[in-house]
Amino acid sequence: MSEPRTSTPRRIALLSGRGETAVIVLVSLLATAATMFWSYRVKVRCVGAPFDADGRSANWPSGNPGGIIPCYSDLMYLWLGRDINNHVFPYIHGGIGGDGTLFGGVVEYPVLSGLMMYVGAIGAHTDTEFFNQTALLLAPFGFAITVMLALMVRWWALLWAATPPLVLYSFHNWELPVVATAVAAIAVMTWGGSIDRGTGRRRLPLRTAAIVASVLLAIGFCLKLYPGIFVLPLAAYVLTGGAGGLRRVGRRGLDWVGAAWVAGAAVVTVVAIQLPFMVLGFDGWKAALTFQGRRRADVDTNSIWYWGLRYLTGTTDTYHSLVGVASPLLILVTFAVAMYLGWRHYRRIGVFPWIGVSGAMLAGFMLFHKVHSPQYTLWILPFFVLMRVRWQVIAVYLLTDIALDLTIFRLFPIRDAGDPLPWWVLTGVAGSVWVHAFLLVYLIGTLVRTPLREPLGSMTIRDDARVDRPDEQTSRPVPATDRA
Repeated sequence: MSEPRTSTPRRIALLSGRGETAVIVLVSLLATAATMFWSYRVKVRCVGAPFDADGRSANWPSGNPGGIIPCYSDLMYLWLGRDINNHVFPYIHGGIGGDGTLFGGVVEYPVLSGLMMYVGAIGAHTDTEFFNQTALLLAPFGFAITVMLALMVRWWALLWAATPPLVLYSFHNWELPVVATAVAAIAVMTWGGSIDRGTGRRRLPLRTAAIVASVLLAIGFCLKLYPGIFVLPLAAYVLTGGAGGLRRVGRRGLDWVGAAWVAGAAVVTVVAIQLPFMVLGFDGWKAALTFQGRRRADVDTNSIWYWGLRYLTGTTDTYHSLVGVASPLLILVTFAVAMYLGWRHYRRIGVFPWIGVSGAMLAGFMLFHKVHSPQYTLWILPFFVLMRVRWQVIAVYLLTDIALDLTIFRLFPIRDAGDPLPWWVLTGVAGSVWVHAFLLVYLIGTLVRTPLREPLGSMTIRDDARVDRPDEQTSRPVPATDRA
């Protein structure tokens, strides 16, 4: 029996689509390779022979002071002072002194980031070897992020792959793995809700996809904390029935069991990762938390608190007390505001916008936290890629980010030397901090209702929707309703 006449055109169209996708992924990967190689070349100028007895390069910390892009990197900085150079397994044997000094292999990062530092130092005897090995460890995560973004929003992936943040921060700190977990969670939800051409149904049940995504976010929490906050909007998305929210609620009510599974999967994952460290070295594990709790909003934390409130109170005990209370309180308020706006959006259109709510919560966290490191731009950048954020907002954010990077890492050595700070350095740092702050306020209020870019916005369907199988001769439209 011969094939239907329509099968050949459909097959040609399918192959053509795959070919275009392959080109997009290839170009995006080449752009990623170029920007990350540029980042490596910029940062490696801070290290190299000769070395002292501890393996510290004589080029540290400024390399060539005349370079346009400062070469400072936390990857090199942490070679000394946290027993990374002594190859001490993190957290198990250490603690924190009365003066706040960490010892015995404890690092001030969540346990999986500390474990990556340990792995990156295996066999290394100098800061240069540690930097090179860590760069090789981080690079695959940058490529993975590019592939996932390219599959979800096609050419818009170049906004990640070919823009300055990847040059400035690929090998500045351990950001790429945590960003990969957040993007992977969105990718899993997207793929799970996309159409299986063989059955006309979603590829994964909503609960299953959300549980996998929740596990990924929990892993991210154990790397750099912030992906953990996305579990709440993800659970709300499942609670309200996903893409088919209104219809599902009308039939069966809210899915409290599914939401509980999402939250429970995250909790179990976090406990499973943290528990071995807690059992084998509780004091060392707790020391990392104590260090962050004691951390103050000083010049090196680069926040609105230092560049704003400090001018009203001075760097006094009152200042530090106010920040200690106001920072977590305002973060929680922004979380509540984002969830409220998301719920209101759900009541209006029938879909809880979990991606937009996640972005708004992240913006609130970045705005009010005591620490706002420049490399956090890599956290928010995927939301610029995945969502139709105004191009003016993206352009100003990234241009200001360049100004911040070019000035703040010049501020530190000038300050440490006791020299007066040039006006352009102060203006670049303080001005960039406040421009970013205003843009983050804007994002808190708008990301919830910002639509997704295509084809991400049309890659999932309602649970009760169907599409044509290849052997069907009908032309029914495919609903594209998941605008989460």
